[in-house]
Parts: sequence; structure tokens; C-alpha cells
Amino acid sequence: MEGTNGHAVRPKVLCPEKLSADGLALLRKTLDVDEKKGLSPEQLKEIIGDYDALLVRSETKVTADLLSAAKKLKVVARAGVGVDNVDVPAATKLGIIVVNSPSGNIQAAAEHTIALLMSMARNIPDGCASVKDGKWERSRLVGVEVKGKTLGIIGLGKVGLIVARMARGLGMKVIASDPYASQAVAAAANVELIEGLPNLLSQVDFLTIHTPMLASTRGMLSTAELNQMKRGARILNVARGGIVDEEGLLVALESGQIAGAAIDVFTSEPPNKVADSTAAKLVAHPRCIATPHLGASTVEAQENVSIDVCEQVLQILAGDLPRSAVNAPIILPAEYKTLQPFVKLVEKMGSLYIQHFASPSQPTQRNLNTFDLIYEGEIAQMTSTKPLFAALIKGLTSPISDTEGFNVNIVNAEMVARERGLFINEQKSRDPMTQAYNSMVTLIARPPSRAPSLSRHSSEAVVSTSADGADNRELSTKQHIISGYCSDNSPFISRVGQFATSFVPEGSLLICHNYDSPGKIGVVGSILGREGVNINFMSVAPATFSTVSASAKKLGFDGSKETPTKPSNEALMILGVDGEIGDDVKKELIAEKGVVNVSSVIL
Repeated sequence: MEGTNGHAVRPKVLCPEKLSADGLALLRKTLDVDEKKGLSPEQLKEIIGDYDALLVRSETKVTADLLSAAKKLKVVARAGVGVDNVDVPAATKLGIIVVNSPSGNIQAAAEHTIALLMSMARNIPDGCASVKDGKWERSRLVGVEVKGKTLGIIGLGKVGLIVARMARGLGMKVIASDPYASQAVAAAANVELIEGLPNLLSQVDFLTIHTPMLASTRGMLSTAELNQMKRGARILNVARGGIVDEEGLLVALESGQIAGAAIDVFTSEPPNKVADSTAAKLVAHPRCIATPHLGASTVEAQENVSIDVCEQVLQILAGDLPRSAVNAPIILPAEYKTLQPFVKLVEKMGSLYIQHFASPSQPTQRNLNTFDLIYEGEIAQMTSTKPLFAALIKGLTSPISDTEGFNVNIVNAEMVARERGLFINEQKSRDPMTQAYNSMVTLIARPPSRAPSLSRHSSEAVVSTSADGADNRELSTKQHIISGYCSDNSPFISRVGQFATSFVPEGSLLICHNYDSPGKIGVVGSILGREGVNINFMSVAPATFSTVSASAKKLGFDGSKETPTKPSNEALMILGVDGEIGDDVKKELIAEKGVVNVSSVIL
């Protein structure tokens, strides 16, 4: 780029918050960096048009209004894990890449977990306070050794694996529960994978959690689960507040069922200080160690995230691919317009599968790890569907373990799939579309096939048009199908299992599988209304087996293999809701005659 005087103009970077000097030093070698702290939103908007890159932490709100004024902006870099303060859809629409640093604080979170584990085992906080108070209570503060004890890990992702390796170094036996953890990766870390949370809980002396917060993980460990643990076991939470039910944990501590707890995260932060609140009682409990969300709070972590995002800014401004793009993957401009809405659709389909078909309410369906992704119509003509493959992996993995902030993209999608034991077979159909829309995507989930083509990602695979119209793959009765399409750039789900439907996969959904009998809608609406849950929309999907695409049929999927038995009067009730759907409400819905199961989904 040249200025009016013929000299090269260096790209400009704005940093309105404090970042590590080491990271900024990298930028200053080739870029002009302006550190301007304390800017008001109006002041920031006034000057943002002069900059090619914006570096923020959590304080600066990168709104759609601000982005609309950023005429030169190519990248927004968030020095941290989340991007809650960045309007990512607005940035994507404007062609601005958003990056963060999903790995910069992983080590810090893992180390804090081990620090809390050892502090709890040896009563270190209590002992420190006792000595500072002038006491010498050696007999009262006898601890336990961790060598030879069993550590259970829920969520064997990036943090969970580091915790596992550290615990093994302490001489602990490590077991884990994660339905999509790779057996090979677990074995390399000397971790035994346990099928089913109850089986894990009954074995552990210490339990640590490393999962994201979703409807399916909120309150995942409550009174019932805590009572399944050994009496005298200890629990840690350095993941997200609310995964462990605070009231249930308090009761378990007071009864002695749980001997100790170490909590870094709370449902409300800072926790409620009212003396008789559950949070206040939990913090004050003598067998609870509480820290103020320090999992990522180390000097090194702050430096790591700063250096990480600064390196990515340099890559992007140089025209290279970033390693942690949050928004749409970089693809050919000519194909972007067609693929972009389908990227969102396929990610939602993967997330819907995990949260509905592989939810805790259907534990027998949690081992399906082979997926056929079928493209029909205009989308099947794209030269590359890697962004869609990446979107599926992101949708499948995000609800499972500690992948929050870990952004799956076209660079790392295949690596993530291998690590998580996911087998994706992409198919491009030559069959003409019979539906009213131009393109359709179908996702079929099933156990591993013996066919070798399903053991790898095959982005160029084409559905055969053989005379018999089918291949020789053996399909289990455990298989599920989700289909979708896009209309006016909005994604729609057109099929869930054996049910034909049409709804936008967005927001909080309650999905009820029931027998289609008179009054069922009224009963469900009445129960939700009594609980103060507002219903935004409702779609009742009847059972149908005639809408399976020709391409799906060629894979051997005819709908009859989804469930062993299918009464003809089954239906699926899909409700868009406002408000939290508690387990008690779900149990009450299932208690109603004719409701088979209920799942909560956040999309």
C-alpha cells in the first residue's frame, strides 16, 4: 500500500485495552500500533475507520454499529477465549475476520485444577488461615495422599487431557467420561474411558469437570449424581458455574457424602453475598475451597493470548489463513454467497443431533460416531465443501467437552475429527432435486461401518447411480437422520428422525416425542405456562417415511431402521421457548401418558 508521497503505508492497529507488551512488539515490527485506553464508545467509533485491525480483551464492546464505521477493518482479535463482546454475525456479514486465543489459557486452567486438588487433599487454605490466626492444629488438619487415588474427569478435551497427564504424574489412576473422546488419545494419556456417567461416579475419589455450559450440562451433577459417588469423595469445578448444582453440593457437604469441594466458578459471579443464600453458605463452608474464577489468571496465560492473537493479526493482514477464526471459514468469494448459509445450517444440524439424539435422556444412542453428510442440488456443485465439513465437526463437538473457545475451521477440522473419533463421509448427489428448494443437506448418524470408505473424510465422494440404487454397507438399527435446507439465507430443518417438519434451528428449543393424541398440545402448554415458560413457536411434526432423499436411500437408509418399532400415531412437538426448562418439568411432561421423551436444545 502506498501513500500520496509514494512511500509504503503500514497497516494500522488499534489497541484500546492493555495487552502484553511482548505481543504488541511483534506487531510494531511491520505495523503501526496505537494504544488508546479509556475511549468512550463514541470516541472509538469516531476513529475506528482509520484502522486495519482492532485488538481487544473483554472491556471493549465491538458492536454492529462500531463495525459499520470500520471501513478499513480486516480483523478483530480478542485476546482471550470467548468473543461475547464481539458481534460476530455483523463482522462476518462485513467480511471482517474475528479471531481469539482458544489455547492460550489451557495450561493455566489445568494447573489451577491440580492446585485446588492438592489444596483440598492437604487442607492448605484452612491450615494457612489457622496459622495466621495464631493456632497450631496439626491433628485437626490431617489430609489424604492423592497417590493411588482415582481421579474422574468429565470432558476429556484440551484441559481435561492436561489435567489427566498431571494427575498421572502424581501417581493417580485416571478415568474419564466423554462419549466422543478418542480411544487412542485417551490410551496415550493412560486414561481409561468409562461408558456412562453413573459408572464413572461410583469409582472416583476425586472428580473434576471440564465441559461447556449447555442445557444438557446445567445441573448435570446434582443430589442424585452426588449420592452415586463414594461417601467421602471430593469434587472440583474449574469449568462453568451451574454444572454442579450448588444447593445439592451444599447438602452433600453438610451430610458428609462429599468430603470436600473446590470451586472456581459459580452460577452467579461474584456469588450472592446474602448470608442465607446457597452460594454464601457454600463459600463459607469449612470443607469448601472457593476461588474467584482464577482458572485463566496467570501472567503467562495473559501473555500467551496476547502473543497468539497478535501473530494471527499478522497472518491475516499478510493474506494468510488464521488458525483460530471464530466466524465463517475463508473460501472462494464466488462460492461464499452459496455456501455461507449452509455453514450455519450444518453446524446447527450437528449440534441438534448431539443435544437431541445423543442427549442424557437417550444414553443408548451416544455411541454413533459415523456420519454421512449428503449434498443435493446446487450445493453439490461446489468445488469445495470443506467449510461445511468443518461446520459439522464444530456442531458435533461443541456441546460435548471443553471446546468452548476452541474454534473448528477448515484448517483444523480433520485433526479435530481424528482426535474425537468422528468419521465423516461426504457425498455429492447427482440426482435431480425434487423439492421446491435448490439445495438440501442430509445428515445420517450410525455406528461404524465395515466399509473402508467410511473411515476417513471423503470430500470428493459422489453417490453412486448404480442400477440397484444401493451399496453393500451394513446398517445397524441405531441410526438417525436430520435434513435441512436454506431459504432466503435462513436455515431450516425439514426432518428430524422419522418426523417431517420445518423450523428455524435457533434459540432454546424443547423437543417432545409423543403419541399424537387429542389434547397433548394443551397439556404441554399448560405445564410450561404454569412454570412461567413462554412459547415463541410450536411445530408439530407427524411421523413420515416417504421423504427420505434418493441419495439417503442409496446409502441404505429408508427410515424403517431408525427405531425397532414405530406406532403410526407418533409425533414430534418442537417448541421455541423462553426460560429455563428444569428436570422436574421434563419429568412431569414425560409422566403425562403418551410422552416418550423430552430434550432441551440450545442452538
